[in-house]
Parts: sequence; C-alpha cells; structure tokens
Amino acid sequence: MAPKPDRTARQLLGPLWLQVAVAIVLGILLGALFPHAAVTLKPLGDAFVKLIRMTLAPIVFATIVVGIARMGDIREVGRVGIKALIYFEVVSTLALLFGLIAVNLLHPGIGMNINAATLDPSSIAAYTANPPQTGLVAFLLAIIPSSVGEPFVTGNILQIILLGVLLGLALTPIRSTAKPLVDMLDLLLQGMFGIVKLIMVLAPLAALGAMAYTVGQYGVVSLLPLARFTAEVWIVSALFVAIVLGAIARLAGFSLIRLLAYLRDELLITAGTSSSEAVLAPVMLKLQQLGCAEPIVGMVMPAGYTFNADGTAIYLSMGALFIAQATNTQLSLREQITLMVVLMITSKGSAGVAGAGFVTLAATLASMHRIPVAGLVLLLGVERLINIARAVVNVIGSSVATIVIAKWEHAFDAAQAQLCFSPRSQATDVRP
Repeated sequence: MAPKPDRTARQLLGPLWLQVAVAIVLGILLGALFPHAAVTLKPLGDAFVKLIRMTLAPIVFATIVVGIARMGDIREVGRVGIKALIYFEVVSTLALLFGLIAVNLLHPGIGMNINAATLDPSSIAAYTANPPQTGLVAFLLAIIPSSVGEPFVTGNILQIILLGVLLGLALTPIRSTAKPLVDMLDLLLQGMFGIVKLIMVLAPLAALGAMAYTVGQYGVVSLLPLARFTAEVWIVSALFVAIVLGAIARLAGFSLIRLLAYLRDELLITAGTSSSEAVLAPVMLKLQQLGCAEPIVGMVMPAGYTFNADGTAIYLSMGALFIAQATNTQLSLREQITLMVVLMITSKGSAGVAGAGFVTLAATLASMHRIPVAGLVLLLGVERLINIARAVVNVIGSSVATIVIAKWEHAFDAAQAQLCFSPRSQATDVRP
C-alpha cells in the first residue's frame, strides 16, 4: 500500500516542530543579513494567522454547543464555568504579582532618566486613540452581541462563547429531538479541524516570514538599549512557567515538561508568529486527543485566552513599572497595589483586540493618570519581541488550566494521556 502523501512529505522534511525551528533560524539570518528583503516577507506570517483565525469562530462555537448538548446536565456546565473563572483569577493574579515583584527586584528602568515631555506620542496614536472601555459594566455589555451573526463577523471569542453556551443549554432539554442538529455541528467541527490540519502545513513558511520581518524591521543594534528589559521579561516568563505552572501541574498529577514536549509544534509556531491565536484550534484538538473531555476543552480553552492570559499579565505589570522607573515616576507601595488591582480588571477585557497587551497597557496608564502614557513609546520597538514570550506563556497557561479543570471534573483519560506523553509517541510525531 502506497504511503500517504502527507506522511511521505513529513518523512522527507522531518517533524513539524523541526521544520518550524529551522524556519525560525532562517528567518533570523535573513532579517540580519538582508533586512530590506526580509521586511517584505511579513505577509507570510500575517496570512497564516488570518487563515487560522478564519476557523476559530465555527470551531469554538461548535465545540461548546456539541459538548454542552451531549453533557446533559446544566448544573455541570455551571460548575465547570465557576471553577474555571476562579482558577483563571487566582493564576492570572499570581502572574501579575510575579511581574510586579520581578521589576522591583531587577529595576530595569532605573538610570534611563527619560523625560516624558520629550517623547513623541504620535507613534502610539493608533493604540491610544480609541482605548477600550475598562469599566466592569462596559465589559459585561460588550460580551453581549447586538445580533446572532455579529460574533462570527467580528471574531469576538467571548461573544461566541456566550452564544454557544446559550444554544447548548437550550438544546439540552430536547436532546433527543435536537440530535440531528448536534450531529451536524459535530460533522462541521470535524471538517473545520480538517481545514486546520491543511493550514498547519504552511506553519514553517509563516514562522520564516514573521521572524524575518521582526529582525529585519527592528534590527538588533537599535534594540540594545531595551535588550535588558526584553531579556528580563523572557526570563521572568520562563520562571513563572517553571515555578507556578510547574507546581500546579505537579499538584494536578501530570508532567509539565511532557506537556510542553507534546505541544512543541504549537509552541514553536506561537513563537514564530508571535500569536497565540494561531494555535488555538490545533491546541484544542490536541488536548482532546490527550484525554480532556470535549466539553471541558470547548469551554475552558477559549475562555482562557481572555481570562487566563498569564503571559500578558506578566507583561502588563512589568511594562507599567518599567515605564515608571524609566521616567523617574515614583510609585508608593499603595500605588503599586492600586495598579495591580486595576490591571486585574483591564487585563480581562482585551479579547479580539489586535496588539491586545499593548492596548490594555495604554488604557490602564491612561485611566490612572500617574504613569505617563507617552512612555509607551519606549516599549514600541521591542513590542513584537516581548510578544513572543507572552504569547507562548498564554498558550501554556491555558493548556494547563484545561487539563487541571478536566481532572477536577473527572473528565480526563489518564491512560490516553500516558500514551500521548510516551517518548515513542512523541518521537514518531503522531499527528491528528
């Protein structure tokens, strides 16, 4: 029997993670050696992210509806939602504290002595012209779409989750009558995951183009003044994953290292494209294959992108205090605590916003009237490099949250997970 074309290609080119890793290295070399040509490769990364984003709305919607409709117990849905929200709030708050403590220990902005009055705010006008509303009422109202079709047009994940939950709950009492509709949505889900598998073939090209653009556009020399802060964000993010998420995984009874190895393809794609959205659908599929129940994955993973953005939380606290230190803005302990409380709210309202972390930071500084918003100019040059770290941590954090909550709900197949985590399974790069 002749081998399948995709398997033959994989044997020739190596596993996907290796292809992406090689593409990232080539992108860095192209950006460093041929910066002008490298900048023109940006559409490769943008096109890949747009292709993946195209599939998110139907995948999230269908996963939630099918999962809840087949779950059959409305109380179980509410219990999962409450557990997820509590988990998200606790862990994202720990991430904010992690960043806050790190900046106070490392003092990355001390000695820069930037006069905020001399900074040109025009370069950040696109981020500050229409800042998102940060009030709780405005945030809750924004979750409600003005029409059924709006979430699918705008791609607002929270609105899609709300619509999916409501339809799933509505179908639960008439589960037998609604079975044809649920089965049709399940078929749609399988078809959309098939599209995702086709798109993932382009991941190495996307990583090459995105990384080449980043290095070619910003260079290395021009970023040296902010290299220390960028490195510290990466280090603090890595420590958070190792210490906090590692401890959570250990308490939940699974290996974080094995999970990272299992998700290596998706994490490398995230790093290459600086986008966590680029791997939401593939990660959801792999978590289901790992043994997490489909309803848990459908509810927790997409919601985690908004409520459990651990990498973004680290960036927000470190970025705000870095600007304060760089502009010699003295903040008392009380003011720092106030800042953290504000960030706990604003960090939850950036779903579906391009450059969400940067926009949220701008809105937070503007609302406090203490740290100069113009100081964001200092972070603009390294924004994309820092975004690599926070996007990767966001994906890891949401994946860990999904497994933990699945275990709490006794909706996790440990035997299936052991099979996926086995060295033999990972060495052969078993794909869906």
